[in-house]
Amino acid sequence: MSARKDQTFEERGLETLAQRWRWFVALAAICFALYFVINKAEVIRFFALPDTDDNMRMMQVRALLNGQGWFDLRQYRLNPPTGANIHWSRLVDLPIAGLILLFRPIAGAGADRIAAAIAPMIPYVLLLFSIALTVRRLIDPRAYPLAFLALIFAASTNGMFMPMRIDHHGWQLALLALSVSAIADPNRIRGGITLGVASSLSLAIGLEMLIYLAIFGVTMVLFWIDDPAERDRLRPYAVTLGGGTSLAFLLFASNDNRAAVCDALSPVWLSDAVLAGALLFLLALLSPADWKRRLALAAVAGMAVAAFHALAWPHCLQRLEGVSPEVEQLWLSHVREARPFYRHGWRIAPLIIALPITGAIGWGLLIWLRRGDRELLRRTIGAAMPGFAALLLLFWQTRTGPAAQMLATVGAATLAWTLLPPLWNSRVSAVRVIGTTAAVIVCAGALVPLILNLVPAEKTTPFQKSIGVANRLCASLWGLHPIAQQPRGMVMTFVDLGPRLITVTHHDAVTGPYHRNGEQIADVMKFWRGDAAQARAIAAKYKATYVLSCPNSSTATIFMSETPKGFYMQLEHGQVPGWMKPIPLPKDSPYRMWKIVA
Repeated sequence: MSARKDQTFEERGLETLAQRWRWFVALAAICFALYFVINKAEVIRFFALPDTDDNMRMMQVRALLNGQGWFDLRQYRLNPPTGANIHWSRLVDLPIAGLILLFRPIAGAGADRIAAAIAPMIPYVLLLFSIALTVRRLIDPRAYPLAFLALIFAASTNGMFMPMRIDHHGWQLALLALSVSAIADPNRIRGGITLGVASSLSLAIGLEMLIYLAIFGVTMVLFWIDDPAERDRLRPYAVTLGGGTSLAFLLFASNDNRAAVCDALSPVWLSDAVLAGALLFLLALLSPADWKRRLALAAVAGMAVAAFHALAWPHCLQRLEGVSPEVEQLWLSHVREARPFYRHGWRIAPLIIALPITGAIGWGLLIWLRRGDRELLRRTIGAAMPGFAALLLLFWQTRTGPAAQMLATVGAATLAWTLLPPLWNSRVSAVRVIGTTAAVIVCAGALVPLILNLVPAEKTTPFQKSIGVANRLCASLWGLHPIAQQPRGMVMTFVDLGPRLITVTHHDAVTGPYHRNGEQIADVMKFWRGDAAQARAIAAKYKATYVLSCPNSSTATIFMSETPKGFYMQLEHGQVPGWMKPIPLPKDSPYRMWKIVA
């Protein structure tokens, strides 16, 4: 379409944004990817997989490529020969494995590094397109770049897509964004199919988004209660939810997940999804004209699903991890991401909550602006609900931060799209320049980061510095190189060090931070907290060859503060029992290592 002669430069630019939006989204994806790679160049170079889950994902992919069974997800380098019970699925392994196979003929052993750099950015493309679709459908076809602007300041969200971040959280976030775009879709059949497929894939990957999936299901039913024509959205959603979840279970549920476990897609959640899908399909078929009858039928269906779950799977009514009180006390209670945002200090907490609050205000404004169009208002409220829920969930656990920030970008775009035109068109140059700049900063969620950057950071104590140094060096290839030079053996080390150790050395470890392995986690924690006799018995139980300690690391501080007379502190004070022989390491090594000799 050619531009009209009377169009201004701004009008032509906005029209191009609307018409060529796919190209602009692709360009944005390339720009984000380049920034991510440049920002994480050193991380890529040194294969610094940032989290225990990233290391474990790499080991799962390697096991698959080395011939381990598709449905066998046990990690046999932890707690051999039984292996560690890992509750994931193979779905997220596929793109990583494909990239490794693609680059192996070119890069050899370096293919792992290349794959780990590229793989996290694949779901980011889906995330960008999904956010753009939501903005185009609810705000304006030209407003999506404003959501991308806010996404720049969504540090928690972007952190899940950085090179080397190969665990499953990026895919979960991308599917969450796709689900929101499906709710916003004016095409009911397409929206229902998309939401059902996205929900099934999310369940196949893990249960982290279970609360949001439940909100989506309730939203579909409320749409139908409000307007019987929404059966055209409800029916395909019901079919794809039940059928897609069944297919996902058949293709991706591991051998261990075929038991009635609560923490992954298993017969528990499969039966719930199939029953819910069948009942929703029945509701769509009936669709009585009276909204009160639709509400009553929906209530009966909801109670039927709840009653079935409670009666068939009563063991899944509590915490899904199912850890014992002992493991909760010794380990899970120390996991930082399980704490509410306000327990992370005055500098970190505002960074987590600022954009979600901005987004909630924007979503509220968008709902108000759409109040005159019942159908559009319904879709807007439905798309806004996950964002409001994510904000509230931050008062429970910080791990919801990435989802909260991502969902807030649409609300932030609403604020900017509403405030910028009158400021930009102002006849007063000061208002036009200063007001527009201020609005962009505030609406993008950049105000809090900018203010905090102006506040001098608190001076860290030498002890705090030592913790950061230890955490960094003990996970480094340099720090683990001398460990890898020792003859292969079973290593008794900290829970959080297990996955990294088996990823970059030939050693085995007792366990990693994976809740199904509660016995091993409890034993490792007690090894460091008790006396030498208890430590010797636990080491013998796992036929340990070595003991490996990372002094002053975050895990070590737990033993230092809670068990000052425990085995870890005894070793730190030089009280080494006769059954352990020190292994010489380089003088600047972050580790201390002993060989068990008796």
